[in-house]
Amino acid sequence: MKIIVLAGGGGTRLFPLSRKSMPKQFLAIDQNVSLLRETLERFRTIVNPSDIIIVTNQDYVHHVKNELLNCNMNEAHVVLEPVARNTAPAIALAVNYCEKVLESSSDEVVFISASDHILRPVMAFQNAIKKASKLADEANIVTFGIHPTKPETGFGYIQAGEDLGGVYRVVSFKEKPNLTTAEQYLKQDNYYWNSGMYAFRIDCFWQELNSYAPDIKELIADSFSDTQQNFGNMPAISIDYAIAEKSHRTVVMPLELYWNDVGSWDAIYEVLDKDGEGNAIRGDALVIDCQNNLIFGQNRLIAGIGLKNTMIVETDDVILVAQQGESQKVKDLVAELSRRGRSEAIVHTTEYFDWGQSSELGKGASYRIRQLTVRPGAELIRRMHYHRSVHWVVTKGTAEVEVDGKNQMVHDNESVYISRTKWYGLRNLGKIPLIIIEVVNGDYLEDDDVTLDPTRVRQ
Repeated sequence: MKIIVLAGGGGTRLFPLSRKSMPKQFLAIDQNVSLLRETLERFRTIVNPSDIIIVTNQDYVHHVKNELLNCNMNEAHVVLEPVARNTAPAIALAVNYCEKVLESSSDEVVFISASDHILRPVMAFQNAIKKASKLADEANIVTFGIHPTKPETGFGYIQAGEDLGGVYRVVSFKEKPNLTTAEQYLKQDNYYWNSGMYAFRIDCFWQELNSYAPDIKELIADSFSDTQQNFGNMPAISIDYAIAEKSHRTVVMPLELYWNDVGSWDAIYEVLDKDGEGNAIRGDALVIDCQNNLIFGQNRLIAGIGLKNTMIVETDDVILVAQQGESQKVKDLVAELSRRGRSEAIVHTTEYFDWGQSSELGKGASYRIRQLTVRPGAELIRRMHYHRSVHWVVTKGTAEVEVDGKNQMVHDNESVYISRTKWYGLRNLGKIPLIIIEVVNGDYLEDDDVTLDPTRVRQ
């Protein structure tokens, strides 16, 4: 069996915690590890890491590789989508990788998983995958359905039909309903929340793709590299629309466990532990006479008095306050911020790179202060600025700094100054993270005033 984990999404429904530069699959929500790592850990006893394929994009590849390092699963494969094209093309690209690169046989079963869901208990989920694998081996396309517990308007639904012995022939897939329709679904016993997870054999997938989405299938080449080249010409369509709702082979298997797609702050409130007054608190908070609130803090003390059914989410640059039940409108808020050109809609004050991370500490008209954390063995490739000078102060570790071809070692409490138009680079040769306070001065401080050494930039 091969496991394909889809980790390329950049959802904004958990703003301000989740943003395009750091979406929710890389965040820790209910545990001390990221949702992606939780996902990978679920498959550890089912397959070897070398049987896991993670589909993401260039913007997130350093996040993915960092999580693989954290959970000691470096043998997993990372497949990059050249552009965003929804789940059907992403899955087709990954299946093509299984065949052409990993040399999977046509009868091998593939399981498709999201990277940002919560499922408990893990053993029940693993048993369900094993059962789904057997059903898929009989040329079925198997999807997991979740018993609805409330009239949820934020999920798609699956209508189940003929009982095939614990699994059901799919009658139809339903779009996210309005409240009245969701209440009707809840009253019936043959509607399930659509989990987005699938199992199928490779040959079955290609047959159904050829029948129902030939505009994707015809772009699948004999080599994986050629398929990647063709990827941008594929239509943006979900696996539900492309195959699942059309195929006569699709069956739904009820998943008998707790599932949460962590798709809104209301969903976060549901999954977190609560105090005796129904308050779900994460971070440093003090509440008096408060009931049924979500308080999710990171950096500051949050104090509440007399609050009921309220959501408060705090990051170092944004505070979100909303009524419980209104979290589906967060995406509208992000859209408005984007329309106004606000950077908060896209990036955090801490940004992540393949070499480490950069956290903004302060900013003024002619200066910008950041803390750089450089991983052991990592480097900042040579670069140059036309409008700013750079002053680095090492606070931890030892930096090898190169300025205009001359190398020097910079230790704790030492500094180096780089004037405008000087080429410079940095490496951390030590065994611990290198921490630097960076102060830049100039008449233009935006990130596009960075010229990278063309001989060092990855193509």
